Amino acid sequence: MTEYMHTLILAGGSGTRLFPLSREHYPKQFIPLFDGESLFQKTCHRALRHSKPESVWIVTNEKHAFLVRDQVAGFCDRCHVLVEPEGKNTLPAIVFGMHEIARAEPDGLAKVAIFPSDHLLGSEEAYDVAIEEAFSCADQYLVTFGIVPDCPHTGYGYIKPALNSSAVSGDGEPVFGPVCGMAVERFVEKPDEATAEQYIRDGYFWNSGMFLFETGLFFEEVAAHAPEVAEIFDAVYHNQSLTIAEAFAKVPKVSVDYGIMEKTSRAAVVPLGVAWNDLGSFDALYSVLEKDEAGNTLAAGHRALGSSGNLVISESGAGRLIATIGCTDMAIVDTRDALLICPRSESQQVGTIVSALRDAGDERALLHLQVHRPWGSYLELEKHPGYKIKRITVLPGRRLSLQMHHHRSEHWVVVSGTGRVLVGEKEFLLRQGESTFVPSGEMHRLENVGKLPLEIIEVQLGEYVGEDDIVRFEDDFERV
Repeated sequence: MTEYMHTLILAGGSGTRLFPLSREHYPKQFIPLFDGESLFQKTCHRALRHSKPESVWIVTNEKHAFLVRDQVAGFCDRCHVLVEPEGKNTLPAIVFGMHEIARAEPDGLAKVAIFPSDHLLGSEEAYDVAIEEAFSCADQYLVTFGIVPDCPHTGYGYIKPALNSSAVSGDGEPVFGPVCGMAVERFVEKPDEATAEQYIRDGYFWNSGMFLFETGLFFEEVAAHAPEVAEIFDAVYHNQSLTIAEAFAKVPKVSVDYGIMEKTSRAAVVPLGVAWNDLGSFDALYSVLEKDEAGNTLAAGHRALGSSGNLVISESGAGRLIATIGCTDMAIVDTRDALLICPRSESQQVGTIVSALRDAGDERALLHLQVHRPWGSYLELEKHPGYKIKRITVLPGRRLSLQMHHHRSEHWVVVSGTGRVLVGEKEFLLRQGESTFVPSGEMHRLENVGKLPLEIIEVQLGEYVGEDDIVRFEDDFERV
């Protein structure tokens, strides 16, 4: 039965609530936080429990598309990657994905599980049972998954089920049993603690933001409750009078909860009794990481004296010592260019810091010192007026764009691997220990022709060494 199910994964979020660990260009869903895997990769593996690789669809944005493709390489190469021209919240993203899936089916009909890419979710038997139950009633209902709460959490929205009433079809026959699914009475916003405690007593669920929809029913409800969104995408897929870029430029920003689920009378909730965490704060991240006997998370280089209950994360490289004395219930997150220290209970306010950095034009809101690119990555080692030093990694078989710079020259020294270099009219190989010079104003290109990553040290010299001093002439990744 689930052999014919599609999965739509939403992977366009910016992940600012885990700053400085997460940045806009490398958000939390792509960071390998758990056993060397990212949350996005874990979501893809989970999707493959009930969808074939060619039935997995991923909606992301331009700046993350190459991360998506790299992270599914080797286990989901036939996944479809859909690129939003701009982010307009979850409803336009889902409508975009559902239209693409419908277009791939001969009759336009398909059942689709919809998952955020940045949640940590158990994959035990209860997960499979919930998917099966949701699949069985998706012809009649827009199904959402309600997490069975284990505490009165104030950071989540809640779903009130219509207790003692199972979902029913148009002729009054139950679609699925009252234990495994119920009609939704209403969605409620994040409560205070006393209200959350009452919600738990009254049998409410946490709103997970996960769904299972059938394309035909979904499009009917979008037309009924978000007609502007429906009309804009109809102009793309039915009338061909708009391009997808034009559609995203016109469509309003709206979430699927606000646009559809809170308005429809055809919502049903299937309880999901597995471990679940949206990792929306460092306090949430602390709850799922392994800890020592004092309740401190296990971090290389952390030495604690009279300290307990601390989240300690260090990205600063080998050798950095973090010592805590008399610290309790703190979040300490150390990256190469930013250090966050706050009580764990206050960590949800990190977004305010990110907003202030953006308003000030500070690139640290967007980028780490290690920046990922379609061809590999670079790590900024040092920067001063007049020069910058980077360590550049080019993946096997990939190359940088054919480019030039107006304001800087570059010296390249190969640390490991073999590169093919084009400087002006000259093309040659560079091996370990060899170097070359690229004058300002000269067209040049670097390519990894070996089977191992190519590592070089680049020294930039000039009156301006900003990343926007690049003129591209050719590019394998369509960035010209």
